[in-house]
Amino acid sequence: MLLDLITGKGDMMTVLIGLMASVFVVFCTLPIHEFAHAFIATKLGDDTPERKGRLTLNPLAHIDMMGALMIILVGFGYAKPVPVNARRFKNPKAGMAITALAGPVSNLLMALVFVLLSNLATVFYVKTGALVLSVSRTFFYYAAIINVSLAVFNLLPIPPLDGSKILALIIPAKYYFKYMQYERYVILAVFALILIGVLDAPLAFLTDGIMSIINKIAWLPFRLYFKLA
Repeated sequence: MLLDLITGKGDMMTVLIGLMASVFVVFCTLPIHEFAHAFIATKLGDDTPERKGRLTLNPLAHIDMMGALMIILVGFGYAKPVPVNARRFKNPKAGMAITALAGPVSNLLMALVFVLLSNLATVFYVKTGALVLSVSRTFFYYAAIINVSLAVFNLLPIPPLDGSKILALIIPAKYYFKYMQYERYVILAVFALILIGVLDAPLAFLTDGIMSIINKIAWLPFRLYFKLA
């Protein structure tokens, strides 16, 4: 988002609204992503997140400065991983996978809510022409896109992202732990690919595809309303 402003992509107003949406996501919706991990882990029998102070919506407990900066700069990033002790789950592999999946799922649900709010603002904007409603519909739509981008990015099978925990459910343990030994190098390689733009196209393709589905779902109640009106 901020890179668009620096490089002059898009008009100033739209980019600034996108930047505000990025900051909103960092402080208001990213904590929900991390809380979802902590909540599910706790429900599955692990009290580690609660003991470590992560079973909270306080953004200061979850924000990772580098991950937050990435969200503001490019629209996707990460937070501090929630500490989880898999040995406290009845089924450690499944418990870790479900806990990891909770974060991206929360992002997709929030994206649906934001698209619904964007659609609502659009309907009232068409009726009234109020500038605040025009800004609101763009703001909420950007917030939805960023949430979907976060879900897609975090599902990449790269440590320490959520997808790496889900990967453990799929591949044999000996290969998984060997892969995890190279965690530092893998994430550095991914950051390099992001910076040079190699991952832009596949991430954008997945984000656009999911946004298309969410848009269709979010428009259903409005389509029904207009039919009945």
